[in-house]
Amino acid sequence: MASIPTINNRIGVFRMTEDKLDRIFSLQQELDQKILTNEVELKASTCYTDWADKHVNRLCTAIIHEAVELQRLTNWKWWKKSTPFNEDEARKELIDIYHFVVSASLVLGMTPADILEEYEKKNLINHQRQENGY
Repeated sequence: MASIPTINNRIGVFRMTEDKLDRIFSLQQELDQKILTNEVELKASTCYTDWADKHVNRLCTAIIHEAVELQRLTNWKWWKKSTPFNEDEARKELIDIYHFVVSASLVLGMTPADILEEYEKKNLINHQRQENGY
């Protein structure tokens, strides 16, 4: 029977999770390098203020479209007969989204530690909003 994590073993779980996130960033950085090597035209833009602006814009478009692919797996059409939810396919779409989120994090110079710090700040704000009737 699994035990509920205590404060003492939560630290161990966090360290294990942090190491996994570092690995995800490393893998994504390697993939991005391959992709960007093949996309020289990204660096020669006239419509964006800089390369990061253009790349983040493209990543946002990819995230939106992957989110739509994930949504299509749900029964969002209330007027249509429901179909079984395919959790395996949903996980794959979620990972596609995560690929692009990690890429955007790398473009913005964020590390896993930076993400945790920003997440904690925003999480606190979201809790305050809920407590204040947001």
